[in-house]
Amino acid sequence: MSANEKSEIEKRERDSVSEEYSKEIRHIDNAGPINENVKLANPLAGIPHEQLAEDAAEFAKTHGLGHLTEEFKKGAIIAQDPTAFESLTILTDEDKDVLRRELTHRWHQPWQLYYLVILCSMAAAVQGMDESVINGANLFFVAPDQLNLPQTGPRASRNQWLLGLINSAPYLCCGIIGCWVSAPMNKYFGRRGTIFISATVSFVTCIWQGLTNTWWHLFIARFFLGFGVGPKSATVPVYAAECAPASIRGGLVMMWQLWTAFGIMFGYVCDLAFYHVPDHRHVHGLNWRLMLGSAGVPALFIMFQVFFCPESPRWLMSKGRYPEAYDSLVRLRNNPIQAARDLYYIHVLLEAEEQIMGGRNRFLELFTEPRNRRATLASFIVMFMQQFCGVNVIAYYSSSIFTQGGFSETSALIASWGFGMLNWVFAFPAVKTIDTFGRRNLLLTTFPLMAIFLLMTGFAFWIPPGKGRLAVVALGIYLYIICYSPGEGPVPFTYSAEAFPLVTRDVGMSFATAVLWFFNFVVAITFPRLLGAFKPQGAFGWYAGWNIIGFFLILLFVPETKALSLEELDQVFSVPTHTHAAYQVKALPYNIKKHFLRMKVDPLPPLYEFEAAVGEKHYAPGGAGHA
Repeated sequence: MSANEKSEIEKRERDSVSEEYSKEIRHIDNAGPINENVKLANPLAGIPHEQLAEDAAEFAKTHGLGHLTEEFKKGAIIAQDPTAFESLTILTDEDKDVLRRELTHRWHQPWQLYYLVILCSMAAAVQGMDESVINGANLFFVAPDQLNLPQTGPRASRNQWLLGLINSAPYLCCGIIGCWVSAPMNKYFGRRGTIFISATVSFVTCIWQGLTNTWWHLFIARFFLGFGVGPKSATVPVYAAECAPASIRGGLVMMWQLWTAFGIMFGYVCDLAFYHVPDHRHVHGLNWRLMLGSAGVPALFIMFQVFFCPESPRWLMSKGRYPEAYDSLVRLRNNPIQAARDLYYIHVLLEAEEQIMGGRNRFLELFTEPRNRRATLASFIVMFMQQFCGVNVIAYYSSSIFTQGGFSETSALIASWGFGMLNWVFAFPAVKTIDTFGRRNLLLTTFPLMAIFLLMTGFAFWIPPGKGRLAVVALGIYLYIICYSPGEGPVPFTYSAEAFPLVTRDVGMSFATAVLWFFNFVVAITFPRLLGAFKPQGAFGWYAGWNIIGFFLILLFVPETKALSLEELDQVFSVPTHTHAAYQVKALPYNIKKHFLRMKVDPLPPLYEFEAAVGEKHYAPGGAGHA
């Protein structure tokens, strides 16, 4: 063998070793977030039953629950694989009956859990009412004999900005302060304490709004309302998720959206109810004052109700109050063995989280880790577009829009109520379609339709005044909200909650919620001036254009997350952004030919190879409060 041939063979061997080493390094690098997610998905995986029983007995003894040692031994073994209990000899027939019924009768739950569901639903309704009662009040407090903010005349431009500032004040507070104070409030006061404080703030500020006599006084009152809106919106879904069994957790989290929509609708009902209230001898504008104050009534019920509910077991355990956490779970589960199972599982999950996080900065990791950065971008887009699709300009100003379209004030309020009713009713289909049709597909389908119906509404203002214009304006807005409610309505919170890895999910959701409220403020403050400068045709055309932009942002930068395991989610968000965007550009004409033109086309190569790259699949853990 010549020296050159020998050198060439050695070079190939070195290259081969180098390539294998590089593959191994890439495997290790890519395995990091996946292994973290898997560890958080089931920290008990692979532990022998004997060791689990010993660990559970030690846990019970250490945390003042020694009299429940047998329950915790059973609970720990069940928690390792909740669906494999039939083969466990440690369980009695009664234990197996309880666990079997848990799988076959998901909604058979203790009354305490349903009492908690009522609390969370009422809190969501308060949220919706806080957003919508201002809609009817806008018609009255702008009058010269009230707060003197006429929307026409020589000072129209100034007054339009001030009206936007008043309407947007709570969301300014939420975006810059309210959402960020929820974490320390939850840390020191617990879930119930935070809900009580935020409900108290909502009650006081709603009454305060009704007592104001100047625009700046009303602005201050509504700004402080944000301290009730922000922490409540960040806490109630988490509280429901931490208390609910895994089998119904998704449904309870979805209820936040449903009952917020109900609250928006009920806010319009209150506007109608107080429309004809006459002024009192010493009170001018009693009708709009009652409208704004009405949202405080359900907040008062929450204040009285919340401490009758159990505290979050996860929060109690984070404070070392394990016996109280067990008592709380006993109230929220049908049987003590279920409470022991969930308590032990939460304990090991909290330990795994603490071990993984160490001194890492979870907020910075949203932007420094490529996988997290892509999830952050996708969540930003869906949250941003929930505001810039234009829904809240209608929710806050529909009465003013309808009156410009030729409706009387009473008819405008009735039409606004119809908008709220459709928003609530058409949110129900999303409970099923969000998991069958998919998050991304719902958005890609509804954004073009929303753009069309916003253009239809705007163009209707060129129709000469009369019944024809009234009908087209109302029809355009109603068709728009029918498209919004099952799509961009429930998808953003659901998508953001699952896009982030478990280890950064809470801070990721805080970021996403802050984005939502900040841009809520932006659209609320700008729309009155936009309406004055662009007229209805231009204002609706502006938001129709944003819906088209939203379609392409979703197409290029928002992957599908429907029914994906943690490993699959890691793979989806590990695909480089430019690669995903380039693939979707190629897929767009393919999908048009296949699904719209019904043409036979060769299938595209898959973007993700889940089965080839992923072995056993893991999903977000149950019983631990991950929404």
